Amino acid sequence: MVLGLSSALARQGVEVTILTTDSNGDTGQEPLDVPLNTPIEQDGYKIIYFRCAPFRRYKFSVDLLKWLNVHAHTFNLAHIHALFSPVSSVAATICRRQKLPYILRPLGTLDPADLRKKRQLKQLYAAILERANLAGAAAIHFTSVQEAKVSERFGVSTRDLVIPLGVNPLEIGEKEVRSKLGIPKDVPLVLFMSRIDPKKGLNLLLPALETLLAEGLNFHFVLAGTNPQDPGYEEKIKLQIKTSPLRSHTTITGFVIGELKSALLQAADLFVLPSYYENFGIAVAEAMVSGTPVVISDQVHICQEVRDSESGWVGATDVSDLTELLRIALQNPSERQRRGLYAKEYALKNYSWDAIALQTIEAYNQILSHLDVK
Repeated sequence: MVLGLSSALARQGVEVTILTTDSNGDTGQEPLDVPLNTPIEQDGYKIIYFRCAPFRRYKFSVDLLKWLNVHAHTFNLAHIHALFSPVSSVAATICRRQKLPYILRPLGTLDPADLRKKRQLKQLYAAILERANLAGAAAIHFTSVQEAKVSERFGVSTRDLVIPLGVNPLEIGEKEVRSKLGIPKDVPLVLFMSRIDPKKGLNLLLPALETLLAEGLNFHFVLAGTNPQDPGYEEKIKLQIKTSPLRSHTTITGFVIGELKSALLQAADLFVLPSYYENFGIAVAEAMVSGTPVVISDQVHICQEVRDSESGWVGATDVSDLTELLRIALQNPSERQRRGLYAKEYALKNYSWDAIALQTIEAYNQILSHLDVK
């Protein structure tokens, strides 16, 4: 998201510098092989990598924070991505002390469902750092109206910006992806492409698919994704599939990128994400821009946009409700096609990075002009 927005902002003449670390994933992976502490030009913006602390789970970097403290005065605005992350929390504190206005993008961390995880620790963290960061922010960047509506502010009054995430039109995927993965050509392809995590609703999806198989509906299910932070849950889901009737109707790909990712999104007849909470759902937007209709829960926060644009089907986080929506979608190929066309049209118009960059620049200018008036 950060790279897509930065290149789009650069095309509009904004000077963008990204500060990040050399971390490459969570644990067990070597750091990125990149120059450190020096700006690198790419796609019209600059990116500076700093050494990540040995405890890679939290992507902390003392060097990054030292650099920001020295150079904060050279910028007009900071756009900080993630809350409850030590490096971004301290970065916001530095910006406040250096009088650099900053925008916070919470990435769903203020959703009550997310806050229930490690609740006591997060309450303490908020009291020490995040509440002051929220209070001092020029704005909070939410990616959907629903995310803004449900998000916790810890008693702080905030200025909210609702600007969606963007997606690039995907490259043409491999046309023979079905034969490459052993997927029959004459059955609908149902695609789940996301992190394999309890919040994603796989405990709803797998029983729904099993019911439809028992009814005689023919389809092939592709499970694309992984979860390096919780490999135990990933293995549990794989074992559940392997010991169910779904095993002969399912392909498990693991994490996919590039041409294979594009090919699967374009080959799919239906994309499904019945999450218990999702602040935006970038994979949903990627499916839409590929012309694939979606079946999502009403806890995916772009559900209203999907409803209004008739880009797919939206239901409750309930097995029977999800089963019915999938049944309707699988039994009506012409309706899938119609909604897929609407999905692509809506996504290209509303989720293109260039359109989102213009919204973002307008927000930046409003914030800066408001500060000038003060």
